[in-house]
Amino acid sequence: MDPGILFFALFFLLLFIGVPIAVSIGITALVFLWQYNLGIMVVSSNFYANIAKFPLLAIPFFILAGFLMERVGLSRRLVNLLHLLIGPVPGGLGLVAVAGCVFFGAISGTGPADTAAIGSVMIPAMVNRGYDKGFASALVASAATTDVLIPPSVAFVIYGVITETSIGGLFAAGVVPGLIMGLALVIPVYLISKKHGWGGDRWGTKAEIWKAFKEAIFGLLAPVIILGGIYGGIFTPTEAAVVAVFYGFFVGAVIYRNLNLKTLYEVLRDSAISTSVVMIVVAFAGLFAWTGSTLGVMDRVAKTLLTLTENPIFILLLLNFLLLIAGMLMDAISIFYIFLPILLPVIKHFGWDPMWFGVMMAVNLSIGTITPPVALNLYVAANLADISMERISKAAIPFVLALIASLLIITYIPSLSLWLPDLFGLH
Repeated sequence: MDPGILFFALFFLLLFIGVPIAVSIGITALVFLWQYNLGIMVVSSNFYANIAKFPLLAIPFFILAGFLMERVGLSRRLVNLLHLLIGPVPGGLGLVAVAGCVFFGAISGTGPADTAAIGSVMIPAMVNRGYDKGFASALVASAATTDVLIPPSVAFVIYGVITETSIGGLFAAGVVPGLIMGLALVIPVYLISKKHGWGGDRWGTKAEIWKAFKEAIFGLLAPVIILGGIYGGIFTPTEAAVVAVFYGFFVGAVIYRNLNLKTLYEVLRDSAISTSVVMIVVAFAGLFAWTGSTLGVMDRVAKTLLTLTENPIFILLLLNFLLLIAGMLMDAISIFYIFLPILLPVIKHFGWDPMWFGVMMAVNLSIGTITPPVALNLYVAANLADISMERISKAAIPFVLALIASLLIITYIPSLSLWLPDLFGLH
């Protein structure tokens, strides 16, 4: 039997029987390294080659910055300001949740962190105001998908490293699509809330808004400092991650003065755990991709794709469908390492822009965070709301459809992704 079929068959069999993704990837790679005498000794050097890359240093620092800024209260202050500005419109608190997730995405870098930061504030507030708990939790989880697109983005760091695409350019490319996704969510929020009579609270007075603005100013400045430094040429994305950490420490220790030793320990502990998970997946996924490429599996799959049709419209539809399915089963990092060796020849064949293609992939994978069984954002939100996965998954359906509509727009209008990189000379 063709080794390519066996290669992917073993991988998906392990996934199907409930083996964790990183372990499934690792076992598959090791079995084929041994079976085809590719040399088990390459494992250690391959691991080192996969993770010992300077741009990847941005991942632990952005994760740490996200945890830090959430614990010192930046998310709560941002939500309070938005709450006063949006007022009693239909779905007002839902709109606050969407805006809060989009804005906090410019600080945290990961969807689950965004879900936890905004969800811990907004889910109880929405439930107390009469919103359905399933709707509230599904909305926060769905709005946090924009975190994958809004810079800084861990997913773009991984994509940039694999494809050797400018990470700063990818950050810029994700801004407009991220905002489009946020706007797409506004439609079901407004319609569903109007149907059920869910609103917001009163408008904030000028004095209340000014007070909330002063309290939230350091949260508002965070993305300005991080992204302004990158696009102003002051520091690289990796250096920006370090700046974000120091900024979070400064705000917590000097401005708000609520960063004690216990909180610092919890932040460092949670960041270390999250970073370890990411880097383990990076190491094993890189080994999986190398093994598959060495066996010629990836090239054969790419050639098979190209024989299906020469029509780029249909190929893009097929790729989006495959990536959406993959997002239901695997995390974004694994998908990048598994699929990109297959897709890079396809990208080159059609002359597609790798920066735009990275955005399209990221949108697909962000939707995967709210489509079971592997739906990290939904799990975090369900845990916060103390509801079942069945209930939150059902409530998320209108938001998934809205995000798929935004995916099609982003896929077939590449200029939406490339406008900002062109403007900043990063393309």
